[in-house]
Amino acid sequence: MPSVAMVDMNNKKLKEMELPALFGAEVKAHLLHTAVVNQLANKRAGTACTKTKGLVSGGGKKPFKQKGTGRARAGSSRSPLWRHGGTVFGPLPRDYSYTIPKKEKRAALAAALAAKVSENRLIVRSVRTG
Repeated sequence: MPSVAMVDMNNKKLKEMELPALFGAEVKAHLLHTAVVNQLANKRAGTACTKTKGLVSGGGKKPFKQKGTGRARAGSSRSPLWRHGGTVFGPLPRDYSYTIPKKEKRAALAAALAAKVSENRLIVRSVRTG
C-alpha cells in the first residue's frame, strides 16, 4: 500500500501515513480522458441558435405572381436563397451533457488519486491547532 508524509501548515513533516489500496490503483489514462471530456461536455452551454425561414419575421406574402414575370417562382421572401432569408441546417439550442457509468467514474477517480500519489503531488495536511 502507498504511503505519504503528513505535514503541518508550515510543511514540516509530522509522520508517515499509510493510504488505502484505492490510492495504489492502476492509472488508466483512457478513463481519465473519458471523465474529463464528460465534465467539459456537461459544462457546455449549447445556446448557439440561428433562425430558419419559419422563424425569420416577414415573408408572409408571395413576392410576385407565379407565371409571366420571367423570374424563378418564389413563395416567400424569407427563403434561404434570398437576402434576409433564413438559415438552412443552422445550429439550434441543444444539450451536450451525458452520463458515464458509475464504475467508470469511480475508476477514473481512483486513477486520478493514484496518479497524484505516484508523482508525489498528494499533500496530507494536519489541521490540528494547539
